[in-house]
Amino acid sequence: MSDPGARQAARAIDALRRGWPFRVEGNGGALDLLAVESARDDALAEFASHDLLLSGERAVTLKLTNQRIAATPGPVRLAKAADTVTAALAIADPALDLANPLKGPFRTIATGDDAAAAAAMTMARHAGLLPAFFVREATGEAETICTAADVAALLDPTRLEVAARARLPVEASEAAEIVAFRSPEEASDHVALVIGKRDGSPPVVRLHSECLTGDVLGSLKCDCGPQLHAALHAMADAPWGVLLYLRQEGRGIGLVNKLRAYALQDQGYDTVDANLRLGFPVEARDFAIAGRMLELLNIPRIRLMTNNPEKVAQLEKEGVEVVERLPLALPTNKYNEQYLATKRDRTGHQL
Repeated sequence: MSDPGARQAARAIDALRRGWPFRVEGNGGALDLLAVESARDDALAEFASHDLLLSGERAVTLKLTNQRIAATPGPVRLAKAADTVTAALAIADPALDLANPLKGPFRTIATGDDAAAAAAMTMARHAGLLPAFFVREATGEAETICTAADVAALLDPTRLEVAARARLPVEASEAAEIVAFRSPEEASDHVALVIGKRDGSPPVVRLHSECLTGDVLGSLKCDCGPQLHAALHAMADAPWGVLLYLRQEGRGIGLVNKLRAYALQDQGYDTVDANLRLGFPVEARDFAIAGRMLELLNIPRIRLMTNNPEKVAQLEKEGVEVVERLPLALPTNKYNEQYLATKRDRTGHQL
């Protein structure tokens, strides 16, 4: 069933993508916001203060956290930082850092409402945009309004339900069924591919986050495509298995931002530092979605195929019993060996 608050958040995210102003209400305060990436200069008249709201991660890159008011982790507001979209992008987009090496000096001020600011950063990530906004205190009427609680409601995985299912023979196994999951206000549908015949044993399960470049185009920069196909064949060799295909491209930052991270990697940054320079967390995926999918499939116990212990911890937090972790080892190539070393050394992946 559709939720009024989630609908409001969905409308606000649509406004964010389209370059329209919107309002987020937090804990006693409210902010009017305009996404830097989708803004046009003619819309800035309403944001005459020219303040910018940036994520805490981007603030660290810009060395803003030595200012007292920005020392606490979280979004940071810059006073009178940019009077045009071009000037704001030079601050917000790390791809432009080399072309604009001298930035500031900046003066940080209180966000106006920390809960609203944090919700805005979540919305930007969900929309696949840079986490940067023109910002002002709420003034007058607003056409599009949501609350921080509305954003949480929109992203609540318990709203996910089974939308459709069908038999789907695949190369790894002709005995396969695909199950699609959807929540009412969300545009992205997650899917599960059930391989083999269900029995009383815990299935082999793989959580696979969408990777257009690796899964479809055969990118050599990651190991996603080979991992996907190796997992399907391992499930076909087991009594049964389930692939959960999560629509969380680029570790949850979206396709465009993932490509921006690739460009930063070409400048010498590793995967972790590229995400942080963009203004995003190192890990932005929501594995509670996978827990909900397994609940709807009535699968309480699993053998999890992963090199990431954090996936084990997150699923167990959602009430899924992981009876065994199955490592997935594949050959490296000259394009992805540094990427895989970073996952091992900086994000705790292990075989």
